[in-house]
This record gives sequence, structure tokens and C-alpha cells, in this order.
Amino acid sequence: MSETVAQRTDGAIRSLVPARMDRLPWTKFHWSVVFGLGVSWILDGLEIQIVSESGFQKSLGMSAAQVGLTGTVYLVGQVVGALTFGRLTDRLGRRKLFIITLVIYLVGSGLAGLSPNMWFLWVCRFIAGMGIGGEYTAINSAIDELIPSRFRGRVDIAINGTYWFGAFFGALANLYLLNPDNVAENIGWRLAFFIGPILGLSIIWLRRHIPESPRWLLTHGRGEEAERTVDEIEERVRREGGEIPEVDESKAILVKPEDRMGFKVLWDVFVHRYGRRTVLGLTMMVTQSFLYNAIFFTYALVLTNFYGITKADTSLYFLPFAAGNLLGPLLLGHLFDTIGRRKMIFSTYTIAGVVLLASAWAFHAEMLNATTHTIFWCIAFFFASAGASAAYLTVSEIFPLEVRGQAISYFFVVAQCAGAIAPVLYGALIGDGKDRMPLTWGYVAGAVIMIFGGVVAWVIGIDAEQKSLEDVADPLSKVSEESGAPA
Repeated sequence: MSETVAQRTDGAIRSLVPARMDRLPWTKFHWSVVFGLGVSWILDGLEIQIVSESGFQKSLGMSAAQVGLTGTVYLVGQVVGALTFGRLTDRLGRRKLFIITLVIYLVGSGLAGLSPNMWFLWVCRFIAGMGIGGEYTAINSAIDELIPSRFRGRVDIAINGTYWFGAFFGALANLYLLNPDNVAENIGWRLAFFIGPILGLSIIWLRRHIPESPRWLLTHGRGEEAERTVDEIEERVRREGGEIPEVDESKAILVKPEDRMGFKVLWDVFVHRYGRRTVLGLTMMVTQSFLYNAIFFTYALVLTNFYGITKADTSLYFLPFAAGNLLGPLLLGHLFDTIGRRKMIFSTYTIAGVVLLASAWAFHAEMLNATTHTIFWCIAFFFASAGASAAYLTVSEIFPLEVRGQAISYFFVVAQCAGAIAPVLYGALIGDGKDRMPLTWGYVAGAVIMIFGGVVAWVIGIDAEQKSLEDVADPLSKVSEESGAPA
């Protein structure tokens, strides 16, 4: 038995595995984790943007309502996938699930490009959605547990923000592939569906070399395997030139694995033990989801109904919008590790809300055109995107390791359901574009909701920056050194 892992007669395991992972320097190994796992959000953004242009509508003889239902089917698939694979990633491990969910996505999206009819397309969209929904739970869990604590915030936020790289790339692809002057009408949209699978296939080999989370192994009674995994990671870090400092013995934890994580345990965790954190997570996820769905799924209607932009040209206005959403997490992410989680979440949510309030006033006063309104969106969502990414970071780091995957899945599902209301509501507020007042009040409501989320984060947020996951939330399997009872 390794000197950093010792098993007692009562079955408890004393280990330095979490501390050893957190004190590692940043090396190529961590970049492999980022690139190997971070592609999930790119794929989701790509999928949403490709489907939003509905290039398949004419080829498959679909009505506008059926096109809308195609998006709904994908979102329902995400919900089912998150709930199903969230529990499995906690039971079976992160690595198994981030391989399985990627394969499911590849099959679903790849076959969608071969769809002979509407029903086949819907089945494929549901399967692809399941894969992406499962990816959210497995990937967020793995990233948080493999990345050193002092880098965890910026890495998680940046990766979540890459959704908008996928959306940006999807918009560019649509501009070319859905133009009948470039590609035949029945072929372009099919080629678009193949982009995601090709990207996914290119990183499968990289995922095969990403290890299981040593933290997960430790809390599931596989202490020696966890130790060997960390040994291999450290050896890889040394080969890449990294200097590994000594680990502080006082940071050892004692765990006694328990495999019983039924409904009673989950209720105790989310309602009794961490009830305030549940309120925090729900508020952050629901507020950002509502605002994003309200603006993202109706921006084209605003441009066409109020500013006379043709449907074909709306993608040109989407590109800077997507760029602003991508740059926010990339440029602001490190501040969540230095200035801190609560301050930055409050700031990003609040600034986004204030900018939207200003845009609502200018919109009602008819002071904007399509370009200036898009500029307002770009500024607001530069901050909102970083805040929204921090919402995913928050729910993935403030609950115990043994239920991390399920925590992500539950909050994701609630956010998706709440956000699904927004496009319908704001579509009704837009109407035929003759009366600006309803949409003005809609923008005011969205801004206030976002500011409310920031205030809640300021009041009951968790200062998790640069802290070990085990310091943020004790593993359920953790026991006291003296008694061996749960800590």
C-alpha cells in the first residue's frame, strides 16, 4: 500500500489524493483534459445554430410548427440524457460516461444528416440531445475533479463559454452550406449535420487517454487505483517539465465509501444539509437560462419585425453576438479565481441587467437600428455569458462529489424547463413588430430577473475560489479521524 493511501481496519481509507491533484502545476496534461473534454459545449452550440436555420424544412416537407418541434425534441433529449447519465456518472464513473455520451451524440447527429423524412430526423435529434445532455453531467464533473483548484474557475468558465464558438462556427457554416448557389438545397443541411460528428471523432482518441477521476475512485473504495492514477499523472507532469511541490500531510482526508445514494440521501443533501446552496444554484441557473432563451431564440424576429432585416441576413448580425458571448468567459474567467466567485457573479449578472435596461429604454424611444441594438446585445452578453458559465461552475463544485453528476443534471433540467417558457413568451411580446411597448417591458423584466440572480449570489454565494473541492463540500464518504463516523 502506498504511503499516501492507508486503509484502516474499519474499512476507512486515509488519502492525500485530492491534495496531490490540487498542488499540480499547469502542464500539457491539463491542456489535454481541456481539449479532450471541452468540445462538448462547442458541439451543443453548433447543433443549436445549425437547426435554428431549418435548412431541412423544404426537403422534408415540414411546417413552421414542425420545425419548432424539432428544436423541442432536441431539448427533451437533453433533459432525458442529463437525468439518465447524471446518475450513472456518479455510480459508474466519469470516464465511462464521457466516452458513452460522445458516441451516442455522434450516432444521433450523424444519422440526422441521412434523414429521409421528418420522423427519422426527430428520432435522431432526440438521440443527439441525449448524448449532449449526458455530456454536460459527465464532463463538468470530470473537469472539476481533474483541474487544480487554483485554475478550476477560469477553466470551467472558459470551457462552458465555448458553446458560443460552436454557435459562431455553425452560423458561418450555414451562410455557406444553406446557400443554394454554393450547395444543392437538399445536400447543404445534410452536410451541416456531419460537422459535429467529424469534430467529435477527431477527439475520441484523446479522451481514451484521459484517466478516471482519482477523486471518484477514492470515494468509491478504489484507493489503490486512485493512487496509481495520480502517480501516472505526476509522472506525465514531470516528463513535461513540471515541478511538483511536496504535499502537506495535514491535507489528508479519511473516507469510508458508501454505495447507497438513494432518494433519502439526495433529499438530505439538497434540502437539509445544503438547502441554501440549492436555492443559490436554482436561482443562478433559472435566471440566466430565462434571459438567454428569451434573447437568443427571438433575436432574429426582432431584427426582421422591427428593423426590416431579411431572414437571410440575420446570421450576419448573429456573428458579433456570438463573438461577444465567447469573449466574455475567455477574458473574465480568471477573475473568478482571483477577485472571487461571489463578487464576479454579482458583477456580471448586474452589469448585464443594467445594460439591458438601457437598451430597453433606447429601444422604446426608437433610438436604435439593427446595428446599435446588436451592439447593446454584444455588451450585455459579454458579461452575461461569463455569469451564465459561472452558474454551471457553481452547481458543479458546491455539492459533495458522490452526487456531483446528479446535481448538475437536476439543475440543468430545471433551468431548461424554465428557459423553455421564454421564447414563447417573448415571441408573443414581439408580435407583428408594430407596438414596441410589450417587448420593452419584456426586456425590463429579463433585466430585473438577471439582476435578482446576481443579488442572490452576493447574499448566499459560496467563496469557492482556489479551494479544494473537498473544502467546499465534504464528500459524503468522509469520516472523522477519531471516531470513524461521518464528518
